[in-house]
Amino acid sequence: MKIEAYFTGCRGARWLKEIGRCDWRAGQYLYQLLRDGRFHAVLGRDSRLLLLTEGDSLIAFCTYAERDEIPAEEMTPWAGFVYTFPQHRGKRRMGKLLEHVYHLAKADGFPCVYISTDHTGLYEQ
Repeated sequence: MKIEAYFTGCRGARWLKEIGRCDWRAGQYLYQLLRDGRFHAVLGRDSRLLLLTEGDSLIAFCTYAERDEIPAEEMTPWAGFVYTFPQHRGKRRMGKLLEHVYHLAKADGFPCVYISTDHTGLYEQ
């Protein structure tokens, strides 16, 4: 498994197609942002889409973004659009991406990363 950055890789069309298969409403919104070229306009100029891949399989994805759905400019950066495809759930795969996001934030001088969710206890592990 490896972590890839969507906008720096050469397989963007492949990964866009995989994201489009996502069964989650927010994942479909992310797909639309990417397809329409509005990702950076909505999430911030320096925002990134991180992919956990294995060969030609997309296992999980999330964003490391300047903005998220909560309109609070003082809150940044965000881990957003956190999604693991069903066949890969329960194996702590998302932890690899969230750890990577945390390291990016530290390298950028931020003491923490924000995440918005309706779920309790989902990301604490």
